[in-house]
Amino acid sequence: MVKAVVGANWGDEGKGKITDMLAQEADIVVRFQGGANAGHTIVNKYGKFALHSLPSGVFNENTTSIIGNGVALNIPILMNEIQSIVEKGVPMPDIKVSDRAQIVMSYHIKFDEYEEERLAGKSFGSTKSGIAPFYSDKFAKIGFQVSELFQEEEALREKAENICEKKNILLEHLYHKPLLKAEDIVKELKQYREIIAPYVCDVSTLLWNALKEGKEILLEGQLGSLKDPDHGIYPMVTSSSTLAAYGAVGAGIPPYEIKKIITVCKAYSSAVGAGAFVSEIFGEEADELRRRGGDGGEYGATTGRPRRMGWFDCVASKYGCRIQGTTDVVFTVLDVLGYLDEIPVCVAYEIDGEITTEFPTTSLLEKAKPVFEVLPGWKSDIRGIRKYEELPENCRRYIEFVEEKLGFPITMVSNGPGREDIIYR
Repeated sequence: MVKAVVGANWGDEGKGKITDMLAQEADIVVRFQGGANAGHTIVNKYGKFALHSLPSGVFNENTTSIIGNGVALNIPILMNEIQSIVEKGVPMPDIKVSDRAQIVMSYHIKFDEYEEERLAGKSFGSTKSGIAPFYSDKFAKIGFQVSELFQEEEALREKAENICEKKNILLEHLYHKPLLKAEDIVKELKQYREIIAPYVCDVSTLLWNALKEGKEILLEGQLGSLKDPDHGIYPMVTSSSTLAAYGAVGAGIPPYEIKKIITVCKAYSSAVGAGAFVSEIFGEEADELRRRGGDGGEYGATTGRPRRMGWFDCVASKYGCRIQGTTDVVFTVLDVLGYLDEIPVCVAYEIDGEITTEFPTTSLLEKAKPVFEVLPGWKSDIRGIRKYEELPENCRRYIEFVEEKLGFPITMVSNGPGREDIIYR
């Protein structure tokens, strides 16, 4: 069976923990999109980790962890992550990299930095990980696929010269930065070939055979529905699809094999980067929630930037679950809200005097005002509780209220950062 773990919102929903937990029963975990621009924070018996490239299954000795073809592969970051977890006592994981994955080059990161610098106050809030330039090159058909690393040097040089010809025009006339040299690109590619060679495999064939053998496969998504380039808050989105449906493409499996779509939803809202955020809160109220939130405060695992904070948004979350094709919702970081006397919940938007519960396109979203309902808090610490019926009554009411608004079943509730901090319903 294939299960997908994806996010309902802006990312940072707690997918890493859920993947790490479910990976204990999986034979294979696959990263199918995105790159090192997002982080999955995981707390387990080995310690606390912020993974950027590695699948969250690397902590399970019997699990194969795969970098799928849909991933933006940053080879130095991948290698550094492998080394860092092994140094902390994690057994060397079984890692496979798709021969069809494409490589984030050092110049992609430079172009990302240059564009953010050029845009200044009008930037898109990039993590400067090279993701947008990478995907631009991929779809312009001037990227480097892993399989190309093993070509003759002459072929690599020819392609590198073509890339320099195109990009140096921008570097000279738009960014006013040093020009690229073909020999430097070829040198970088040869270095990557030596490093990545032991991990490269035909991933789609491996997964096809695994499916025929009845193995458990877990697809691990990055970011969330609202950052999808087609269905998110465009243009404040990422550059690869964040939806479970893309898991079939980004891993190389038949779409009909994805049987469960586990969508992770935070008990409040947070976001990193620019873009409309209807339920956002500010000042001391936001600072307090940020300080208490997550597993050590709400700060980006990749950038360290303070996350924007808000109350739970039923409109955005219902849409996020719907567009994912959700079968199960996981409700995370519920324990964080235990300090509140009352908990506002955004149940609708007001746009130009009209009330709606449907998530609009960006131009309308930017005009939306939140409509709140206020629920009573439970004023207690719920960490350590393992049975749903043992949760405080107001806590259960909050979960059931959200579930009704979403229209999708909340089957798991997370009440702490560890693997064991989970309640099944």
